Amino acid sequence: MSVKFENNSFKKRVKSMLGVDFRRMFTSPLFYIMIGASLVMPILILVMTTMMDGTVSVNPQTGVETVIEGFKNVWQIIGTVSGGEQTMSMDITSMCNINMMFFIISVFVCLFVGADFSSGYAKNLFTVRSKKDDYVISKSITCLIAGASMIIIFFIGSMIGGAIAGLPFELEGATALNIVMCMLSKTLLVGIFSSIYVLASVFAKQRLWLSLLMAFGIGMLMFMMIPIITPLNSTIVNVILCLVGSILFSVGIGFGSKAILEKTSLV
Repeated sequence: MSVKFENNSFKKRVKSMLGVDFRRMFTSPLFYIMIGASLVMPILILVMTTMMDGTVSVNPQTGVETVIEGFKNVWQIIGTVSGGEQTMSMDITSMCNINMMFFIISVFVCLFVGADFSSGYAKNLFTVRSKKDDYVISKSITCLIAGASMIIIFFIGSMIGGAIAGLPFELEGATALNIVMCMLSKTLLVGIFSSIYVLASVFAKQRLWLSLLMAFGIGMLMFMMIPIITPLNSTIVNVILCLVGSILFSVGIGFGSKAILEKTSLV
């Protein structure tokens, strides 16, 4: 009688690890809190800025008057047309838009990955079954799906908020197809940011404050490139650039995350 051992291939290992991570993510209150926040934020932003539009504030020391300008149409919260005046500006419409979701995604990734190390789950996982590369691949894909979901939910919230605030939906300098390409580009761009946030998380491990600090720092350095790469009038070229960049960065940074896990302590 011969004993036959099942070949635990790379594909099977990754599939198993993905199943575990997706189950943990979809049963975690954190995921649904982030999704809820992604839906509510654009509604509050559009309604409140519309109410405050035209309000004048006066600096009591200098007497300088500042007029608060809100969103002129719904699409401003999604992005700006490339080459427009607001592409590199730092006003409320350029800061309080969908691009700030990349910071929200960093919070989710750091909390989601950091929980593995603070609870001792990661140490037990690597001891019993999983390899470092399986873990990094699974976490990167899981966080990409979570981040992409938040981007899409923010878009839905923006449409709802725009309707409540009574803002116009007319497109200026872009078409409906451009909007689709813009959203697809932003969704794919999450792959770059999520892989960086995973790297920060596996480096910091149970030190959540350090992973968040690193993630916010890197996010701030890369924040201004988001409206340039994914403008409101995006085309298939922008989608391809984001796709290729996401793949290359995810692979390269993934190797870095694996190296950190192999060369450092898990506690």
